[in-house]
Amino acid sequence: MEKIKVSFIFSFLTFLIAGGLLLPGLSQNQEIQTDSQKTQVAARDYFIREYAIGPRDLLEIKVFELPEFDHTVRVSEDGSITLPLIGNIQVGGLTKEKVEQKIAGLLDKYVKKAQVSVFIKEYQSSRVAIIGAVEKPGIYELVGRQTLLQMISQAGGFKENAANEIYVLREGRDGNSASLSIDLEDLLLNGNPKLNIPLQPNDVVNVPVDRLVTIYVFGQVRNPGALQVKMSKKITLLQAIAQAGGLSENASKRGVIIKRKDKSGREIDLKVNLKDIIQGKKKDILLQEGDVVIIKESFF
Repeated sequence: MEKIKVSFIFSFLTFLIAGGLLLPGLSQNQEIQTDSQKTQVAARDYFIREYAIGPRDLLEIKVFELPEFDHTVRVSEDGSITLPLIGNIQVGGLTKEKVEQKIAGLLDKYVKKAQVSVFIKEYQSSRVAIIGAVEKPGIYELVGRQTLLQMISQAGGFKENAANEIYVLREGRDGNSASLSIDLEDLLLNGNPKLNIPLQPNDVVNVPVDRLVTIYVFGQVRNPGALQVKMSKKITLLQAIAQAGGLSENASKRGVIIKRKDKSGREIDLKVNLKDIIQGKKKDILLQEGDVVIIKESFF
């Protein structure tokens, strides 16, 4: 069942200002706050008006001067409701106004020009789940067009131990789920607008908990010792040396060894010519958890 996409009309703000609806005598901050509140109310009204009803929504239906027709019903998984005399009605994908018109038309043989009102008591079909490394994980109502960052903000923002890569799990029309990967650094630091995607009903935003890994840098660096970095950040040999204060004056760029354990637990030595990496002749090496980098001393 395809839902109608609902988008916020941000021009409400311009409309309010142009219409002179701001109260005189308020401070600038109060004016902004009042205008923001009016915009939110207008956006909420727009959402209710354009919301596409779906499974598990709870509807309160009333017919003017005919209380026997009044019912509170929950929309079934196939998008239908059942009412006395009328029977089964498909309401999935319709707005409340369209449902009112549809029920009034079906009641026409019983009541001419029936005045039907539909109130959506629960928006169960328009929610998203935000789980993992956020301050307030939980289920949130998706009111209108909300982007990933807007919903994360409602969940209190990211925790410090949030991984760099987060995932949006989305159910397709065929019933199969797809996973959308979002690079947090590209989204937040680079401001890539393509990654701040609009969320859809029933999306699950998973913010994995990152963990710290330890890399060791010893020998001819200014601050030898252990380095702790987020696992998702991934650190290269040059970056590790830079975090260790850089090479000392006596460091050998040719005498670099990375001690690493393979899958069987056996220790192996990787000999590296740091000069080739600095000059761009070879790619920088991605370090792994537990790697020990040893910078030897130059005797020349």
